[in-house]
Amino acid sequence: MTTIIKLSWLSLIIAMLGDIAISFVLPLFYKTYSISKMSISALGNPQSPVRLIFNLWMLAEGILFLFSLPALFKKYHAVSSVLTNVMLVFIALFAIGACVFTCFFSVNESKDVVTVSSKIHGVGSALGFMLFLFVPLLLGIMSFKNDEGIIGIISVCSFVISMAFFVLFVMSDKPEFSGTLISSEGLWQRLNLIFMYLPLLIAAITSTSQ
Repeated sequence: MTTIIKLSWLSLIIAMLGDIAISFVLPLFYKTYSISKMSISALGNPQSPVRLIFNLWMLAEGILFLFSLPALFKKYHAVSSVLTNVMLVFIALFAIGACVFTCFFSVNESKDVVTVSSKIHGVGSALGFMLFLFVPLLLGIMSFKNDEGIIGIISVCSFVISMAFFVLFVMSDKPEFSGTLISSEGLWQRLNLIFMYLPLLIAAITSTSQ
């Protein structure tokens, strides 16, 4: 395994673990922030005391995801070049739309305040997340083709679970669910991230240990 590929896998691991860690650690320094009720993107709003750290991380995360693409291409392109290319495009668009865009186009603390910046963020983030949702499924299909049955099963299960949490995340914003458990936007988003990343994380860790 070349140094570039090793660093590429490491970038992927750091991007995913860092994203989850940041979403739980930064709220400790933001007294009015609710992990269960507020989206992760709200950590970068103009009134946030951790705005600078969060936005710099989102930029770094996007770059890390983009740098991970060579390792994923090398591992899976021989299994299915079409599925691999689709997966890489989905990850790249997530890196740009949901990570890099978040750094430069922030949301506001209150969703009632809508700006050009928050609209751009909303479109980029929504597109990125919806595409990345299918990465576990694509990874699962290729894992089965590559005789990696355990990763394949984990990937498909993670796809189903992350999709369920994404649906809850979307529903949480609806007025009819206000005050109910379903309105826990931040909780559903974090759980969605964990299961969305899980198959890739396992693939990256197992690949670096080979």
